[in-house]
Amino acid sequence: MAARIQVGIIGLGKFGLAFGKALVDLGQEVMGIDSDMDNVRRAQDILTQVYQADGAEKKALEQLGFSDMTHVMVSVGGSIEASAMISLYLKELDVANVWVKAISADHEKLLRKIGVTEVIFPERYAANQLANKLAVPGLIEYLPFGQDVALIELTVSRWDGKTLRELALTSNYGVQIIAVRKAGEERFGFIPKADEPLRKGDALVVIGQRSSFTDLKS
Repeated sequence: MAARIQVGIIGLGKFGLAFGKALVDLGQEVMGIDSDMDNVRRAQDILTQVYQADGAEKKALEQLGFSDMTHVMVSVGGSIEASAMISLYLKELDVANVWVKAISADHEKLLRKIGVTEVIFPERYAANQLANKLAVPGLIEYLPFGQDVALIELTVSRWDGKTLRELALTSNYGVQIIAVRKAGEERFGFIPKADEPLRKGDALVVIGQRSSFTDLKS
């Protein structure tokens, strides 16, 4: 089970609410605030706690306990000024991880000067994911670690009867098998055993640098 974190979301539009729902689905407790009552109502049955409040008011952030949050996502739409002020207040409240949705390069530059932890461009990220899925067969996810890291799904053919120890994929290719779904089964098993033979039709989830998959023939 994932470690418990304390997450706050400021701005419950489409992106903020979707981000919060994904965290709740992963078993995390999420508090969200928005000044728009319609957004608050939509979030009430999804997030752990929801309040109508203006994130651009530092006192409101203090009263709602944002200083106790481990992570806060700022997603306040098209207002660069509001986004920057909220980010500054969160830094002053010593929030360890401040993630902010940006809308332009200048917005990102300003947020970097404030010292936020992460700047998010949802549209850019989605476009990058789609481009990589088109370019790389079997791609599950292209991970934004700055090192060209990807998750790939492969189906066993040539490796029939081989064990992971015999294949030595980490030494030979710099990749790691993190999950196996046996042929005919519905669910993946994680942290596969090194000495269990693979069978034709088994599905493998592999993590590694995208360039490492070029010569990988399963």
